[in-house]
Amino acid sequence: MTSRPPLFSLDHQVGMFRVLSWSSCHSTTWPRLLWILWVWLNPCSSVHQHSHPHSIKIPGDITLGGLFPVHARGHAGVPCGEIKKEKGIHRLEAMLYALDQINSDPELLPNITLGARILDTCSRDTYALEQSLTFVQALIQKDTSDIRCSNGEQPIIRKPERVVGVIGASGSSVSIMVANVLRLFEIPQISYASTAPELSDNNRYDFFSRVVPPDSYQAQAMVDIVKALGWNYVSTLASEGNYGESGVDAFVQISREAGGLCIAQSLKIPREPKLGEFDKIIKRLMETPNARGVIIFAHEDDIKQVLEAASKSNLTGQFKFVGSDSWGAKSSPILDQEEVAEGAVTILPKRASIEGFDQYFTTRSLENNRRNIWFAKFWEDDFRCKLTRPGIKIDPEKKKCTGEERISRDSHYEQEGKVQFVIDAVYAMAHALHNMHQDLCPGATGVCDKMDPVEGRLLLSYIHSVNFNGSAGTAVLFNENGDAPGRYDIFQYQMTNTTNPGYRVIGQWTNNLRLYVEEMQWTGGSRQIPDSVCSFPCSSGERKKMVKGVPCCWHCELCDGYQFQADEFNCEMCPFDMRPTLNRTACRPTPIIKLEWHSPWAVIPLFLAILGILATLSVIITFIRFNDTPIVRAAGRELSYVLLTGIFLIYFITFLMIAEPGTVVCAFRRLLLGLGMCITYSAMLTKTNRIYRIFEQGKKSVTPPKFISPTSQLMITFILMSVQVVGVFIWFGVMPPHTIVDYEEQRPPNPELARGILKCDIADLSLICCLSYSIVLMVTCTVYAVKSRGVPETFNEAKPIGFTMYTTCIVWLAFVPIFFGTAQSTEKMFIQTTTLTVSMSLSASVSLGMLYIPKVYVIIFHPEQNVQKRKRSFKAVVQAATMSSRLSQKSISDKQNGETKIEPDRTQ
Repeated sequence: MTSRPPLFSLDHQVGMFRVLSWSSCHSTTWPRLLWILWVWLNPCSSVHQHSHPHSIKIPGDITLGGLFPVHARGHAGVPCGEIKKEKGIHRLEAMLYALDQINSDPELLPNITLGARILDTCSRDTYALEQSLTFVQALIQKDTSDIRCSNGEQPIIRKPERVVGVIGASGSSVSIMVANVLRLFEIPQISYASTAPELSDNNRYDFFSRVVPPDSYQAQAMVDIVKALGWNYVSTLASEGNYGESGVDAFVQISREAGGLCIAQSLKIPREPKLGEFDKIIKRLMETPNARGVIIFAHEDDIKQVLEAASKSNLTGQFKFVGSDSWGAKSSPILDQEEVAEGAVTILPKRASIEGFDQYFTTRSLENNRRNIWFAKFWEDDFRCKLTRPGIKIDPEKKKCTGEERISRDSHYEQEGKVQFVIDAVYAMAHALHNMHQDLCPGATGVCDKMDPVEGRLLLSYIHSVNFNGSAGTAVLFNENGDAPGRYDIFQYQMTNTTNPGYRVIGQWTNNLRLYVEEMQWTGGSRQIPDSVCSFPCSSGERKKMVKGVPCCWHCELCDGYQFQADEFNCEMCPFDMRPTLNRTACRPTPIIKLEWHSPWAVIPLFLAILGILATLSVIITFIRFNDTPIVRAAGRELSYVLLTGIFLIYFITFLMIAEPGTVVCAFRRLLLGLGMCITYSAMLTKTNRIYRIFEQGKKSVTPPKFISPTSQLMITFILMSVQVVGVFIWFGVMPPHTIVDYEEQRPPNPELARGILKCDIADLSLICCLSYSIVLMVTCTVYAVKSRGVPETFNEAKPIGFTMYTTCIVWLAFVPIFFGTAQSTEKMFIQTTTLTVSMSLSASVSLGMLYIPKVYVIIFHPEQNVQKRKRSFKAVVQAATMSSRLSQKSISDKQNGETKIEPDRTQ
């Protein structure tokens, strides 16, 4: 290969350092970076002259860089810790395996050998940054013309290999740190495990690509899972650092955009947790016990300690975890905590076990794998033995490695989950170089001048254009941000019995979710999905009263009274003629009732009315039959028939008051309600007035008063009646009779008891006005009855009429408080109707009983008394009445003076 001038001179580097200092990485890292670069630029430095003891060098025409966490993070200032067998050695060997496969493939990069420079990141971003400077040293021009070593000799400078692209790194924080350096030197980078959403920023990490989907896809898949489970209130738990915090941020952002999902708490696990830190986290999670779902983006060790803290607090089964790919289908995070982890739903990028790699790796030995400088340490850890080294004594407690051990036969072996992606990343770089070679070097054998050196930005465009079937048979391609498509398997840790627990695939996610809910199991093998909601759905007829600031939390308030649930958040009143349904989701018509004939409120009035009508008809028939007898004539036949007609109408009105309201019924109610009483008391008033005038006139002269003849009496009675009739017809003209449905009268607090009452449009005041004229006649008649009380009953009906009126007044005085005292009762109409009809029947019965029953009794049972008496003149009648009155008064006076007059016995 012919060399070209270096891309960067020293002067250019100084300006580039300024750019580095403005980068988004942690500012505390850059003083260390500048010092490292100065060491690289000093050709006499011993460090510079030192080879790379912690790297693997595979020679080739084109060199790829590799970054793998061969060792764990060290403690107490030591950069590297124990070796990582799966995440480190398995992945590193996967790159070596892929290089072997590509170099032996005659179709892919023919006649071109891919080499590699593989470095250990020790799972630490700052250490990885130092190591990654190896990849850019070939791009830095060092002017050594004026430089001499301390002994005056010319410095010996080894020409570094040029790295065209980098495979790695593993952790997102490491990839971010390295990507900031590689982009400055335009070196493309393809990661096999970094999933932080931050790396999708094409403006900041434009030379970064990855064959694994970013956590934003994973977060979207987790949001879809949570929604599919019917959860709307969850907590999040993240390990401090880029992976955990970015994952949770993506989850929160996507859930906020999707809506319907609330975060109860977002907790963070510190990088260096203190004693009792995980107990505090569990206690914090229990502050929102309804948020049983816990979304966890955390490292394996943190997951394990969270489960241990939950078990220690006796909260097995309380939390249902939804874990990210760091949990995946691994057994190490749940070891000895299977019961707490039961039901956990985890997600993992869709992957497959590569059989070719298994065959390759299980045949690795100390003899055939000397290119991997860390393989000997892996061998010791995997087989729990110790290799002999000169000058180092073997721990007697450890066995000596024989070199005959075999992977999978003498140790447990299970292919690490990201092996597929390491192979795909290497193949993606190879396919990009192959396509670039075909375009720039058509027909050429080996690397042509146009690819020496490989231009990084051009290679990046070829990387973004690749599209091939990867090692697992799935397509490998990148979007405009360098991200692979999101393809995930969804697992659930199930314990169908205590002897066979394990992860079970319950769905997939590829831009949309397919979740087999029927295959899911929860604590105790239950198939019922546990709840993780802030507030449970409100029952029918309840509205949501939202909790301020928490859209997933609400209180349920019952739509009470006559309200119905108009929508999810509001209750509204039903129309006045309706009431809510039983579940209060709508309104229904209020039942309409009326006073039925069989109602208890109607039976008693009807019974009294029927008895009264029968008695009245009996009197009328008797009077007609004995129309010319002295008693009937003495009672005043004409007025008696009028009065009996009024009594009949009073009884008859009961039937109209109970009958189903209609226009005709309502008209007759208005007409007859007051007319019967008006006729009765008009006739009584005429009678008492006649008697009063006769005897008052007799005290002054023997000339009879005017208008005492039967015809005159009838005329007076009809004139009094006409006032009532005229008033009723005026009422008809002003307000024609009609029916109404009263929904207010029977509207108790319980709407199930609400009823609309069909009745005539007669208000309480109108009813009293209708009866008021009759009451005036009744009172006037009572006054005349009082004035006529001294008239001897031998000669007239004054005293029976008086007793009738006294009793009637008592009945109506009792009626008024009962009638108006029930105005607020839910059965007002029934009570008032019964009270009115019974009061009218009683007043009619009093009149009938006092005035006519004794006469009928004499006519029927003592006909001998129904004979003509000696006819006396008006003067004789008046004198007899006057004398009787005086004797009565004198007798009372004598008794008051203590004197008793003894009348002689006229029979002797």
